[in-house]
Amino acid sequence: MFSRGISVALAGRRVILSTSKFKMTLQNGSIVAAQNCSNTADKKNSLRWDLTLEEIRHWTVRLIQQIKHAYDSVGSVDMGKVCFENTLQVLANAKSDYAALRHMLDFPQYVSPCKEVRSASTEADKRLSDFDVEVSMRADVFQRLIVLQEKQSNDLLPESKRFLGRLIKLGKRNGLHLSKDIQEEVKSISKQISELSIDFNQNLNEENTILLFSQEELEGLAESYVNGLERTEDGRFEVTLAYPHYFPLMKRCHVPETRRKMEAAFHSRCKDVNTTILEQLIELRAKLAKLVGFSSHANYVLEMNMAKNSENVAQFLDELYTTLKPVGEQERHYLLSLKHAECMRRGLVFDGQIHAWDMPYYMNQVEQVKFAVDKDKLIEYFPLEVVTEGLLNIYQDLLGLRFKQVKNAHVWHDSVKLYSVLDSVTEDEIGQFYLDLHPREGKYGHAACFGLQPGCLGPNGDQRIPVAAMVANFTKPSSNWPSLLQHHETRYAEFSGMQVETDFVEVPSQMLENWVWEKEPLRKMSRHYKDGSPIPDSLLDKLIASRVANTGLMNLRQILLSKVDQSLHTKNSSDTAAEFSKHSRDILGIPATPGTNMMASFSHLAGGYDGQYYSYLWSEVYSMDIFVSRFKKEGIMNPKVGREYRRVVLEAGGSVDGMDMLRTFLGREPCQDSFFQCKGLAQTITEQNSP
Repeated sequence: MFSRGISVALAGRRVILSTSKFKMTLQNGSIVAAQNCSNTADKKNSLRWDLTLEEIRHWTVRLIQQIKHAYDSVGSVDMGKVCFENTLQVLANAKSDYAALRHMLDFPQYVSPCKEVRSASTEADKRLSDFDVEVSMRADVFQRLIVLQEKQSNDLLPESKRFLGRLIKLGKRNGLHLSKDIQEEVKSISKQISELSIDFNQNLNEENTILLFSQEELEGLAESYVNGLERTEDGRFEVTLAYPHYFPLMKRCHVPETRRKMEAAFHSRCKDVNTTILEQLIELRAKLAKLVGFSSHANYVLEMNMAKNSENVAQFLDELYTTLKPVGEQERHYLLSLKHAECMRRGLVFDGQIHAWDMPYYMNQVEQVKFAVDKDKLIEYFPLEVVTEGLLNIYQDLLGLRFKQVKNAHVWHDSVKLYSVLDSVTEDEIGQFYLDLHPREGKYGHAACFGLQPGCLGPNGDQRIPVAAMVANFTKPSSNWPSLLQHHETRYAEFSGMQVETDFVEVPSQMLENWVWEKEPLRKMSRHYKDGSPIPDSLLDKLIASRVANTGLMNLRQILLSKVDQSLHTKNSSDTAAEFSKHSRDILGIPATPGTNMMASFSHLAGGYDGQYYSYLWSEVYSMDIFVSRFKKEGIMNPKVGREYRRVVLEAGGSVDGMDMLRTFLGREPCQDSFFQCKGLAQTITEQNSP
């Protein structure tokens, strides 16, 4: 889901593409995009979202032509004249110039309301991804980087030296130090992997299954949910497989057969076509890894992460599993008792099992029975607009920022908002972000942050601001109901924003999730949608206490997905449905629904998390350490700690190793204690370690 592009400086050329609304200029080695009307958000944000199909195709071709020209110039530098300016600086300028324009071409496939534009964007992504492989396999450029390292490495700035080392390491991972035959095979396989991954996610984005249910079949669902559904002429309700429809139904619907149909459909999305694609990807990834000297694809991708290899990941997951297994077993037995009681109460047949379609429903009941959390009452205090305003205010106070909505911003859909991020002291603009929060046909189905423009130094030394998009799928407001939420900078573009180790990239977002379990911030982001009244302490206390509900099962499910991912990517081939079913039975004690294959809709495996899904748990361990050891101890709204966190962790991006950031901010080696404490498992650890 992040850019796979390799950008280059484009020297001495001026090219203009113009329509009545849109103009792109290529001049002085930089790509410039400008809007010929008054709604330009900011001169530092060159992103435009009104490209026509022809413009997308045209600029894809132009990019490829210009990039080839630039790489040819680097590759033809005389070996005796290689220097920083004609190699590394050119590549740095390249990435800075190219990234944003690349995203203008490939990001619309995830969010454009127009299917034709999404298709054109997908095709552009394929062509550019193929070409990315071509330029990543330029042995002539690689050889000049090697010469630069030998000649000038000690004279470079630390970040430049890190950048050079990273490019050389990536070159070796592509086999550029190996024979020409191997290089050609790596190139061919890499292109196949890229195209198959794009196809996998496009299939999911275009998935539009609708299930029809009667009023009786939706028994137990909140009025706000039912009122938000479309109805057919015969009075039935249309339920899609989008998150705002799927999860509330699975948690609240009293009718087991309705939940079974929904769960089976959800985990059968794109099953036939995407199962084939995923199993091809597994074989190709294994083959490529072995070509460049790795025992498995998992070890190939993990070399660039904090974990380093699959053995370390296995040890990490096994240690967590040992702690969580007895807790999960207790919770599963409790779910079974809840199911038995409900079957008796409703006159249903009790089959003595917890099925996949039972888990969300009875886990939700745990919160109601053990913690008395009234979800219907609770969501009334969390209108989307109030939550958004409250969260932004918290981040402003904590991190020393000010957010300002950009009026008349150029966006891809009228529901999207653009915000400018200002330093609260200097008032300097340091970034921008889009919020795209509601589902629509063809839109990316999960929640993700997309980096759209890197924050880095431009070719002329100008500081370019980072721009990102938060894409989510919260319930749409209707005429009768608001959207009520369930409670659940650098020198080089290469190091901007999310360009950190994959098993560190989730740390900032997961760390901030802790604020929604604390009273002070919860009060700031809640208000009754009718009268604006504050949320009662009694509701807050029950909500906060429910944080530990289903701790074992929820974390075991993350272990399950992590272990399946590792299993798939430490083998040469795999039956993905069988692999998931086996691990689900062994780890959760709950079988997969027959005929389904959750892996066929597991977009992480084709979106950059292949062999790396463990990183969610890995990052959470470190994020909890940050929160408990610094913020919980020194004040969760302490601006001094917040600004230190912003400086040490957020602003560094990928210019510093994740572990070094942690050591600096914590003042010690990180540990797992806070993770178990926040999960309510500290006592379990003590008992397991007792003689």
